[in-house]
Amino acid sequence: QVQLVESGGGLVQPGGSLSLSCRVSRDKYTVDTMGWYRQAPGKQRELVASITGSNGNVVDSVKGRFTISGDTAGNTVYLRLSNLKPEDTAVYYCNAALHWGKIYREYWGQGTQVTVSS
Repeated sequence: QVQLVESGGGLVQPGGSLSLSCRVSRDKYTVDTMGWYRQAPGKQRELVASITGSNGNVVDSVKGRFTISGDTAGNTVYLRLSNLKPEDTAVYYCNAALHWGKIYREYWGQGTQVTVSS
């Protein structure tokens, strides 16, 4: 059974930093891509960063502040959040796209809350 478990969220002051991690139990699947999404209250879920192999990218709105790292060939990917702003407050979700033969699946973690407030 495939499971994604996020950790590392919490309360941080503006300008502070946090590191999130996502550990995947892949079962028999191969991980193709993993991503971090976030959903603020009253807003749609949005992509923040993604990684394929060890090649990661972040969206323009967080470039220079967020960094994704890890390797989808391993079990864990990370999202480093720096210079946090109140508007970064959201539930952060890990996502994984996997395949086994010709079977493709997508899974989500349970989410971890990040709150940026003084």
